[in-house]
Amino acid sequence: MISFGPITSRRLGKSLGINNIPAPKTCSYSCIYCQVGVTHNQSATRRSYYDPEFIFKDVQQYIELLNENDKPDYLTFVANGEPTLDINIGRSIALLKTLNIPVAVITNASLLSEASVREDIKEADWVSVKIDAGNNVLWRAINKPVASLDFEQVISGVMKFAEMFKGNLMTETMLVRFVNDTTGIFQQIAGIVAKIQPETAYLSVPTRPPALQLVQKPDEQAIIEAFQIFSEKISKVVLLLGFEGTNIGYTGNIQSDILSICAVHPVREDTMEELLRKNRTDRKVLESLINKKLIKKVSHHGMNFYVRQFQ
Repeated sequence: MISFGPITSRRLGKSLGINNIPAPKTCSYSCIYCQVGVTHNQSATRRSYYDPEFIFKDVQQYIELLNENDKPDYLTFVANGEPTLDINIGRSIALLKTLNIPVAVITNASLLSEASVREDIKEADWVSVKIDAGNNVLWRAINKPVASLDFEQVISGVMKFAEMFKGNLMTETMLVRFVNDTTGIFQQIAGIVAKIQPETAYLSVPTRPPALQLVQKPDEQAIIEAFQIFSEKISKVVLLLGFEGTNIGYTGNIQSDILSICAVHPVREDTMEELLRKNRTDRKVLESLINKKLIKKVSHHGMNFYVRQFQ
């Protein structure tokens, strides 16, 4: 279950997800707001997972199964963890670009201090890097990185990548209430992002069930202040506050579609209903997956979501 979607993305249009990190979740961070949950397999060591040719074949065949209206705008590495932990991601990107669909990578940026990682993803068309903190203490509080990582080295790696990357570079900052939502913190983060000079700096808030239940979105006043401070330093700032919509791609294999998407992207109930409708099936399939403990239903701010449940 490498390919999933396409999912309607607020940044990428129809984004066909590529999950190049197999379960369980493997990441260099354990962000308090992560929609995939707490990281139980935390690592900053790159290794081989799937063979690049296998990923290419999986994506190619998946695209062939899609309805013409669901053909993707981007092929996006958005994994069950940190995609750059895959030591073969560079080869996978090279193969996928032969499909003539732009390739995107959504990374937490933690490994960009390594020259090999910068080289591997520089051929992508679109890259988003995470910048949630402006200092080491806050970084460790919100992103909970592997102990061996160093904040200054991570930021330096991002700067080096920004200098060499020829595609579209974005930053994304998740705002969490009572964690990184004060004026001084906004100034610190915006100062770092300004040096990176992204095409767009995205500010987002938690909209899906987070790893830690205490996580909440900031109040409206704080969000507006963050936008104003970032806009003073960065040419284009965009708020990501809303729901992407219920439109989602499907292959006709409903169980596989549900499991693949839920593994990396909690699915809102209305979106799940739309997916079932497209596949011309009823909720019995959904209930069966819940009974088998393959997925579970969780509530977040009055909305129901379905997430993957790993044994």
